[in-house]
Amino acid sequence: MSTHFVDRVVLHASGGDGGNGCASVHREKFKPLGGPDGGNGGRGGDVVLEVDPQVTTLLDLHRRPHRSAPDGRFGMGSHRNGAEGDDLVIGVPDGTIVRSSSGDLLADMVGPGTRYVVAPGGRGGLGNAALATTKRKAPGFALLGEPGEQLDVVLELKTLADVALVGFPSAGKSSLVAALSAARPKIADYPFTTLVPNLGVVEAGSTRFTVADVPGLIPGASEGRGLGLDFLRHVERCVALVHVLDGATLETDRDPVSDLEAIEKELAAYTVDDGTVPLQDRPRIVVVNKADVPDARDMADIVREDLEKRGAPVFVVSAVSRTGLRELSFAMAELVAASRAAAPEAVPTRVVLNPPAVDAAGFSVTREEYGDPERPQVRFRVRGGKPRRWVRQTDFTNDEAVGYLADRLARLGVEDELFKKGATPGAEVVIGDDANAVVFDWEPTMVAGAEVLGQRGSDLRLEDQSRPTRAAKREEERERRAAKAAARGELETERLSGHWTADDDGRDDGDGRDED
Repeated sequence: MSTHFVDRVVLHASGGDGGNGCASVHREKFKPLGGPDGGNGGRGGDVVLEVDPQVTTLLDLHRRPHRSAPDGRFGMGSHRNGAEGDDLVIGVPDGTIVRSSSGDLLADMVGPGTRYVVAPGGRGGLGNAALATTKRKAPGFALLGEPGEQLDVVLELKTLADVALVGFPSAGKSSLVAALSAARPKIADYPFTTLVPNLGVVEAGSTRFTVADVPGLIPGASEGRGLGLDFLRHVERCVALVHVLDGATLETDRDPVSDLEAIEKELAAYTVDDGTVPLQDRPRIVVVNKADVPDARDMADIVREDLEKRGAPVFVVSAVSRTGLRELSFAMAELVAASRAAAPEAVPTRVVLNPPAVDAAGFSVTREEYGDPERPQVRFRVRGGKPRRWVRQTDFTNDEAVGYLADRLARLGVEDELFKKGATPGAEVVIGDDANAVVFDWEPTMVAGAEVLGQRGSDLRLEDQSRPTRAAKREEERERRAAKAAARGELETERLSGHWTADDDGRDDGDGRDED
């Protein structure tokens, strides 16, 4: 078996970005008012994990941990919508656990075909044809595509086996798997020959079950010594444990009883997931291996009574001569059958719909203070799925698009909530988190509605149309009169100095005198 076995990787997944909508107007001969015809952008692809029976390791994800789904295509004119990005489906082994970067369990993928969406793709932006209303007949803007989600997850593989063989290195676990099943793991006469878990299928009567050979455990394995910490997770899914004890060990400080106590201590120290039976409380069988060696048979006779006092059945077997293997296989099958009978009946997964509450606002406004503690500055932060998504889809280089965003926020009730929190005109308002936040100065006097729009691509509400005050009007009138008086005075000075003379009808006779 290949030693390139990877059972834990960190996956950096990025969903595809949604395509931008198109702002287009239909142009055709003899149809001057064709109307908007911009199509919508396509949805970005999702990054999906799927259990594939042909995949047995996470090696491919270990070599290429960064995966991105295709983006959606942009919308086009003539009501042509952009193509959606294809989903990126990644095959994982059966028994893969998905955790967040903080360690929270996201999914336990068991069974062929099980799927889990790691990073959803972004929504496509609406074109101006979809944004047209009775008041905004020809929008001069379109919505941008929403960026896809980016997420780092930890994938852990836990082998799906019914029975796990545990014991010290060179106790003969791989030899037992090879003798009980058709598996052919690597077997040698030195410790830690097994570097990866080996699986074998065993049939005992009408019961068929899977046996896992876990790499050798040593004292301190639960704390990371040896290979035990990396592979003890593969024991978590097993319903029964088989302690394989070396009856012919050459080490003078070891015997089957002390080996059993050491392994039991490591299993008790290992922490399993919540809701899982601890390893030390699971059904177990004790096996004294290498009965083909005379010293091993004598050792088994000596320690058998002490081992049976611990409450587990004891079998003396030999993987070489196949002594006692039939009785052992039927004993394991009995534990597996009892566990399967006690397991609750599988029921189909029910689809539960959780619609939002009727009175749910969908956003929240919080008051924040920052800067100098003695004279702090105040800002108001708006959080929520809708405001965050709307900000991402807004083209801030287009005034009409910015005005449309203001209309949506006003209809959602953000302005009323800002009033309640004590916001005043000119207050700093932040929408979203610090990473992708939009900051602006709040002006509550902005009128909402498409009826105040100007030409396409502009919004009159964003232009400076403040009415002058009476004092400003008086000052403007004084400046106008002063300018007129100065102009009259300059003309009078030029006339008196003889620069020019004119008769009553405005014609000059050339002699410098006015006609009577």
